[in-house]
Amino acid sequence: METKLERRDFLKTLGLGSLALGVPGKGFGAESPRNLPNVVFILADDLGWSDLACYGADLHETPNIDRFASQCTRFTNAYAASPVCTPTRASIMTGKHPARLHMTVWRENTLSTPDASKKLLPPQCVSDLPHEEVTIAEVFKQAGYQTAHVGKWHLGDATHYPETQGFDVNIGGTLWGAPNTYFYPYKGSDYYRESRYVPHLEFGEPGEYLTDRLTTEALTLMEKMRNGPFFLNLAYHTVHTPIEGKPELVEYYKQKIKEGMRHQHPGYAAMVHSLDENVGRVLAKLDALGIADNTIVIFFSDNGGYINKKDGIPVTDNYPLRSGKGSLYEGGIREPLMVRWPGVTQPQTVCDEPVCSIDFYPTLLEMTGLPGDPKHNRDIDGISLVPLLKDPNSSLNREALYWHYPHYYFFPETSPVGAIRQGDWKLLEHFEDGKPELFNLKDDLQEQNDLAEKLPEKVGELHSALKSWREKVNAQMPEPNPKAQN
Repeated sequence: METKLERRDFLKTLGLGSLALGVPGKGFGAESPRNLPNVVFILADDLGWSDLACYGADLHETPNIDRFASQCTRFTNAYAASPVCTPTRASIMTGKHPARLHMTVWRENTLSTPDASKKLLPPQCVSDLPHEEVTIAEVFKQAGYQTAHVGKWHLGDATHYPETQGFDVNIGGTLWGAPNTYFYPYKGSDYYRESRYVPHLEFGEPGEYLTDRLTTEALTLMEKMRNGPFFLNLAYHTVHTPIEGKPELVEYYKQKIKEGMRHQHPGYAAMVHSLDENVGRVLAKLDALGIADNTIVIFFSDNGGYINKKDGIPVTDNYPLRSGKGSLYEGGIREPLMVRWPGVTQPQTVCDEPVCSIDFYPTLLEMTGLPGDPKHNRDIDGISLVPLLKDPNSSLNREALYWHYPHYYFFPETSPVGAIRQGDWKLLEHFEDGKPELFNLKDDLQEQNDLAEKLPEKVGELHSALKSWREKVNAQMPEPNPKAQN
């Protein structure tokens, strides 16, 4: 009979993990208890599917990430579990769908008053990642890993910061979803009309850039953790607003922009450029430390590119995908994903199988051979991607992928909505009026040809599956607003 660990019992073992593995008092720089691989998870913020040159960007220059992609299995149908940041980050940490966690919107929104003019009232969501959930960092820590978070957290208040969720070190992680500024000292109240700061980045110099500084902190940690095993969760704020690139790079891209380019924003291009430079620094450090051959590296983004205007110019363009951040059309949820697993993944391989951010948790368990917490594992929604990493032409035994976003966003077309993708078919259900939209993504990647009226049986089949899934995960639904104008 399988032993079922309650979470509190599992957490008690965190302090015993080093002893159980024969490494009393294991700290940074101590020898690895066994030859477990290091894991570096690099998460960009708001980076769209086509924002990288290796995914078709026409303005942005990303030579380091492109080179990394050539060393990896690169996914073409990778999805965030949500079109906004907090829910996707929760799915990565837990392997559970945001709808199951009741974390379906970004944290600040859970604390705000609903818009009284809207037809629907959103559900009251969870603001902080519950301590009852077993994070992937806690699993790693229990197994003797050194665990570090650098950058954006956005999964709770101070009582739910990374230090309370399995991380030995937290540099920069707070309750906020964006910095006030990308330039030192990274504080002020201009961006969101409240005082914000990025902690543990003291003693910088004027002109210092946040993306560079976070990387510097990560490299220092990698030096200290080099004897491993370690888990580094490097969550850049870039390319999230405020749109602030280095002045010299902004000027460079101003000169490069040509008529007909889909990407037109020099400030955003400069931010993508800095992201690429710093991913290159991380990869170079792994080589310099001599640990690249024993380090899994994953690169991902938390939701689609932000397509609103800044200085009169759309921040980005997710073409050929429709819409962007906050939407369940492809531009809001499809992401760049690259995985390098030394000895397993083959260079220059491409995988077209649909995968999701909920899959990282079980994938990392299988990659490292760690069992995790049996009770938590029973409710994981993700599926291990290891079969795809071994053979990119294989497939997963998955019925469908689902999304649940019972909220409004900043675009007219992003009212509360749910979605399902099954094979090449994708159905969206708009909660305001119940209207379905049906697309065949193989034939219509841009989601321009709505087949709902032509194929009512397919609509019914997918809608039934979507409703059953919502019941299974106890998804919260919006309610009619009695004060709204009809």
